[in-house]
Amino acid sequence: MVLILPVHADGLREETLRQAAVSSGLVPAAETHVLVSLELAKVGKLLFESKLLSPSNTIACATCHIDRFGSADGLQQAVGIGGTGIGVERLKGNGRIVPRNTLPFWGRGGVAFNVFFWDGKVDGTGGRLHSQFGSATPSHDPLVVAVHLPPAELSEMVGTEVDEDKVQTETVNSAELLYSAATQRVAADPKLGVALARARRVELGELAFLDIAEAIAAFIRTNFQVSETAFHRFVFDGKPLPRSVVEGGLIFYGKGGCASCHNGPYFSDLEFHGIPFPPAGFGKNGFGVDYGRYNVTLDPSDRGRFRTPPLYNVRKTAPYGHSGSIKNLADAITIHFDPLGVPIYKTLSPVQRAEFYRSLKVWSSEPVSGNVLYPEDIIKLVDFLSSLEYTTRWSVESE
Repeated sequence: MVLILPVHADGLREETLRQAAVSSGLVPAAETHVLVSLELAKVGKLLFESKLLSPSNTIACATCHIDRFGSADGLQQAVGIGGTGIGVERLKGNGRIVPRNTLPFWGRGGVAFNVFFWDGKVDGTGGRLHSQFGSATPSHDPLVVAVHLPPAELSEMVGTEVDEDKVQTETVNSAELLYSAATQRVAADPKLGVALARARRVELGELAFLDIAEAIAAFIRTNFQVSETAFHRFVFDGKPLPRSVVEGGLIFYGKGGCASCHNGPYFSDLEFHGIPFPPAGFGKNGFGVDYGRYNVTLDPSDRGRFRTPPLYNVRKTAPYGHSGSIKNLADAITIHFDPLGVPIYKTLSPVQRAEFYRSLKVWSSEPVSGNVLYPEDIIKLVDFLSSLEYTTRWSVESE
């Protein structure tokens, strides 16, 4: 793409920032959009909000992906099946903990956005799709495959109260049983079943869970697609930004080295890096420990690495990190450069501290390690990140 940037009397600093953004892969928002059926997306919204995907009819996608929290849930780690209410209300009951921070949906499923979840357990890079389904993949669309996973996860939407023991195994076969039952519930719903069949151009009795997943994926691609932000308008239309935002952007693309990983159309390289966010809660691997990408690849060099999170609307999606252990954005930024500058490490158990020391070894090879930023730099970076905000097309109804 040949891009002719608008030239105004903005000064060298502004033009330097524009050129840096384009060189790092930023494109106009519309170039990230994937065309989908609006009719299907509208049905997908209803399915996203429906509890019919859960065997107990008690939890929906919208239960943990809430507008108020930037399409996340505002919790350190998600509370899945068995929880009640939304946000902190879910901590009061006996819901099952999902031992990672809930990821938001901004830009998910856009052009070339093909790596999903903190550990990349659904990965469509290189023209091949890798997932827990192996050769039995239900789709070659990574987002559609990703949509298949929560309704088959025991802690998220299934629970242990389901009668048949064979659906408790979290295998492809048990997932297919759950998908079949969910499809029957949706087909029997007088509103959802007919609408989905019409949108998919099939008979009601021909509906499959793939139709449900395609609809939810269409909703995500429509509702959360990248829209113009203040920074897009600055870069591509020559609109002004406050001085502190420009200065933060120059740090982001300059001495901060943030764009070494947070680059491209989504401010993420969609690769895996080791930033020593403190452990919290049970941890994916127990005792507060989470091996990250290693759990997928079994490659020792991947231990403690997690996918670079995109940055759209990042101010709205606290807490931060795979463990959700950091409450504010300034501290989350600080950890990238100066992990010991965040006092939470003093509260860790001996096992957790040992894991932290190991994670420092991984971090030492990251581009940002060794960079020096001062408190005023962090404030400017937060100001810059405020320019990466936009809103959804529709409001999501959570309980």
